[in-house]
Amino acid sequence: MTTPTALLFLAQEKRRNTRTRSLKAWYRNPSLIAGLIVVGALVLVAVLAPVIAPFDPVKQDLQNSLLAPGGAHWLGTDKYGRDVLSRLIWGARVDLRIGFMAVLIPFVFGSVVGALAGYFGGWFDSIVMQIVDIFFAFPFYVMVIVLVFLLGAGEVSIYLAISAISWVAYAKIVRGEVLVVKKQDYIVAARLGGMSHGRVIVRHIGPNVMSQAIVYAMSDIVLDIMAIVTLGYLGLGVAPPTAEWGSMILDGQEFITTQWQQATIPGLVIVVTSLGLSWIGDGLSDLLSPERRK
Repeated sequence: MTTPTALLFLAQEKRRNTRTRSLKAWYRNPSLIAGLIVVGALVLVAVLAPVIAPFDPVKQDLQNSLLAPGGAHWLGTDKYGRDVLSRLIWGARVDLRIGFMAVLIPFVFGSVVGALAGYFGGWFDSIVMQIVDIFFAFPFYVMVIVLVFLLGAGEVSIYLAISAISWVAYAKIVRGEVLVVKKQDYIVAARLGGMSHGRVIVRHIGPNVMSQAIVYAMSDIVLDIMAIVTLGYLGLGVAPPTAEWGSMILDGQEFITTQWQQATIPGLVIVVTSLGLSWIGDGLSDLLSPERRK
């Protein structure tokens, strides 16, 4: 007869073997590698923005407004004489920072709420799922725009609006995984062995249910960046004159026939960023899929 201690040992050994196989397989995943290269390059550009940007992104020079690409201004200047390339580089710093940070808060909060709801069930689970269903009944972008409009434009309002809405997705994902994992023999054995609820959740359930939430986080960053860009385009994003891709598209659209690069290049950068994050998500999905874990 298998003892609770033996079941726990086997579960921990399986988890270690899964991590080892994933570490050995990640460099053979072309999607993950491509995504890491693209996103890594963008993050590097954002971090080095103060060093590599050729001009001050907010300094106006009206005598040199709407210059064509060439010379000192590789991508030209906007209607205020600001260097487009410099604003593009600094825009990466702003949009990526907000995108990643706006995912971190709902990821942590939603995962904790989902894990508790799935593990304990009962009235708490019912309340959480009712809230989740209410949020899922409304479009994500509409709710974010409405909340930012009510809270006022700015970076803090964006964090609050996205966090207030995005956590429900993580709660639903983690709850569903917990409902499956908590029925496993080694979890039952841990409880029979006298292990506390908190220790069971943190040590044995958490590591086995977070893979899907991590994969979803990559696509969620894409959604958040698109929301940030949309808010910037609508004038509800980061306060001007801060460089931000959405506001660059808004400023450049009136010159699309003569200075196409002002609006087009920020749009292309957004597409490339989204592709890179999506490739990372696909690669992680392959590595952490149930078929691979077996």
